[in-house]
Amino acid sequence: MRISGAGGHNDTVTRRPPQDDPDDGALEVGHRKHDAAGLTAVTKALVMSNEQMGFRRTALTLARVNQKHGFDCPGCAWPDPQHRSTAEFCENGAKAVAEEATLRRVTRAFFAEHPIAELATRSDYWLGQQGRLVEPMHRPRGATHYVPISWDDAFTLIADRLRALPSPDAASFYTSGRASNEAAFLYQLMVRRFGTNNLPDCSNMCHESSGAALAHSIGIGKGSVHLEDLYAADLILVVGQNPGTNHPRMLTALEKAKRNGAHIVTVNPLDEAGLRRFHNPQSPVSLVKGTELADEFLQIRLSGDQALFAALAKLTIDAGAVDEDFVATHTSEYAEYAAHLATLDWDQVIAATGLTRDEIEVLAERYRSSERVIVCWAMGLTQHRDAVATIQEITNLMLLRGNIGKPGAGLCPVRGHSNVQGDRTMGIWEKAPDWFLDALGAEFDFEPRREHGLDAVDTIRAMRAGEVRAFVALGGNFVAATPDTTATAAAMADLDLTVQVSTKLNRSHALCGQEALILPCLGRTERDRQRDGDQVVSVEDSMGMVHLSRGRLEPAGSQVRSEIAIITGIAEALLPDDEPATGSGPATKAVDWGELRADYDRIRDHISRVVPGFEDFNERVHRRDGFALPHPPRDRREFPTATGKARFTVNALDPLQVPAGHLLLQTIRSHDQFNTTIYGLYDRYRGIKAGRRVVFVRPDDRAELGFADGEHVDLVSVWSDG
Repeated sequence: MRISGAGGHNDTVTRRPPQDDPDDGALEVGHRKHDAAGLTAVTKALVMSNEQMGFRRTALTLARVNQKHGFDCPGCAWPDPQHRSTAEFCENGAKAVAEEATLRRVTRAFFAEHPIAELATRSDYWLGQQGRLVEPMHRPRGATHYVPISWDDAFTLIADRLRALPSPDAASFYTSGRASNEAAFLYQLMVRRFGTNNLPDCSNMCHESSGAALAHSIGIGKGSVHLEDLYAADLILVVGQNPGTNHPRMLTALEKAKRNGAHIVTVNPLDEAGLRRFHNPQSPVSLVKGTELADEFLQIRLSGDQALFAALAKLTIDAGAVDEDFVATHTSEYAEYAAHLATLDWDQVIAATGLTRDEIEVLAERYRSSERVIVCWAMGLTQHRDAVATIQEITNLMLLRGNIGKPGAGLCPVRGHSNVQGDRTMGIWEKAPDWFLDALGAEFDFEPRREHGLDAVDTIRAMRAGEVRAFVALGGNFVAATPDTTATAAAMADLDLTVQVSTKLNRSHALCGQEALILPCLGRTERDRQRDGDQVVSVEDSMGMVHLSRGRLEPAGSQVRSEIAIITGIAEALLPDDEPATGSGPATKAVDWGELRADYDRIRDHISRVVPGFEDFNERVHRRDGFALPHPPRDRREFPTATGKARFTVNALDPLQVPAGHLLLQTIRSHDQFNTTIYGLYDRYRGIKAGRRVVFVRPDDRAELGFADGEHVDLVSVWSDG
């Protein structure tokens, strides 16, 4: 890592990167500037799109992104507005589409030229730039290269290796958030019919804490707002989130909210340029002049959010501003919570937050005077030790004034990947509830295992212990996405088999098992032709709206198959008892995988009978705007918790203590990146060029530690359970 003195401005360090792999080279760090040019974002996105797709393909493809009869962006899960612009995409969305619809191809000749060991030395950026995977590839045990394999042989190999395991629990089946609802449903069905609940997914690494906190407090692990609620809010708090990089279309919604009179406060350790001034490329005036979004910025100390929201709640109670009727009618355990807050130590709050009492009291008064309040958050809250307690503290504050279950108010966890919320809804969960397993078993005439399976972290632990011997991934880049890449890579290398269903090359293909398969799948942009005609899939956005996605491009290659075709192909080889009867008679088994592959409406019919809220799925999802899933707290102020009411929760404050000579580390997603996909090596928001391995440190801290600006440093993580 290279260290840079930071605090709004950086000293300039310039070195030339190696031509073949710039991500491994040196960097250039310049003075940070607020990007005055929304044109810069548009221009860079279009340039990249033209480089990857060509001009005509770019124009045709981007015109369909997030449109009502187009395809859902493979990037973030931000919802689509009712009235959409011609260009209903952001800079990162355009880049995600360009990378998927690229004309570059990774062929068998590429794999013959590049040994697996060499691929492991390449950067994530270089790997992603090679293009689309176009045929199944196999690494035989002991081989140094991937070689081609037929689809039938790949399916047979997977089935043989999985059935040879000592038990189904010796395999783990990962899912990325980009999988469609239909693919996710079939995937978990196949895994559970195989006999395990080992279904880790990418949500284990992002909003798992949001789901746990909200399920306990309000009875459902999803946010309680629609997009239209943001437009009606009086106050919006954006906490632990950088929409400019991670959910850029959210800025358009905030701009509209601002025009409607909303007051926007950002709470974050870093002052993000995208939340200060937004240049909307869909508005000529905003594009040139920009819109000031954030009215206030509270630069909170890392991990101090729980203390801040506890203090806001205490000030609300002390001011007599509690909605007594809502609390009495719709909540439980308020007395215990109020008694707990009565003992709040202000010195501890100030130390934990790094804010002044005046700053906190100003925000508390703003909250009390606002009738409709929304709190939005992302991984800045979910990714630390006290994440569940922090999100519960936000919920406590919102319950005090009845800011759940009314227009313009509510809780808004902003999910990162396009269908990560839908995957969980479809049953991708290692701890699926009994009601779901009951319905699934009844629909498909089998008894699912009830023992909880392995999540992402426990899967890695089981790999390292030798208990998991095979790993199958429906999308994603598990090695790069998990918390300890080195430990995960070592565990993967020891596995008997790894299987990756992917559109593009990534690090998990290079750091693979002793035997490995790469299975190329269709992307969202591509036409999905099956036996009964062109097929469509559905997704669920971050606010519980379900709609269709229709690809129109020709597939990247004749051997590229849909996710559903791959899942059903594996299932047919793995579960021979599910095969239909031969001849012209009807199927005699519970699952006819071939018929589900031929017509995705049949999958949706099954979903409609298993998953609540999806009744008449096929009829409703084919409507122009799709449909909203039910949300009892939002829709009716009903809270399906253990007490039958929304629950106040008591959480002790335990601020992080930093020993002398140590610093708190915050990791951030650099611009030109989405999840583990690297689009480029330039972060214009932070003045970084030609490099990504950068540590920003306050100049006084850097001087005290004795490091020069631009110096190479090693980061050592220190953790204590005490």
